[in-house]
Amino acid sequence: MKKDHKYDLPLASLSEKKHEFVFDLDQEFFEQFDQTLIPDGKLRADVVVDKTAQRIVINTHIVGTVQLICDRSLDEFDQPIDVENQLLLRFGEQELELDDDVLQVTPDTQTLPMAQHFFDYIGLSLPMKKLHPRFQDEEDDNPDADAKLIYSTGTASGDADDDDDEDLGDPRWNALRNLN
Repeated sequence: MKKDHKYDLPLASLSEKKHEFVFDLDQEFFEQFDQTLIPDGKLRADVVVDKTAQRIVINTHIVGTVQLICDRSLDEFDQPIDVENQLLLRFGEQELELDDDVLQVTPDTQTLPMAQHFFDYIGLSLPMKKLHPRFQDEEDDNPDADAKLIYSTGTASGDADDDDDEDLGDPRWNALRNLN
């Protein structure tokens, strides 16, 4: 990843109150990452930073569209994105990542790079199955499409007292069935 400082938050110069920032995330933003997941996009990241003496709360709202490639037809399509995330910064003696959404920074930290956080928020909001909108209606029409019976042993009746069930399956289990 190339380092682009235009997506950094200036923490040291912020006073103890709420501050608002706006970042435009376009093709130049996605090109700085060595990835093929999102080739292009046009998004806007609204960031509200609430700084206090003990911590900093960063609320991010990203809205726009990203260009994806359909898993079925390999056609490009625009996927709408609308995602909100919160990142908490607390002050400590060293810089640590305490959790996915909690970071510890030193009190003399000048800037916080947000580019990787923006990319992660966008990537996590994408659907697992990337389908062109013309195929999405087909998936919604058949809710049982994924519920296929692949392998079955025995009968569907489920009665353990039937003599037919004892004939089916492994005979070593018959002794265990008789324990009831």
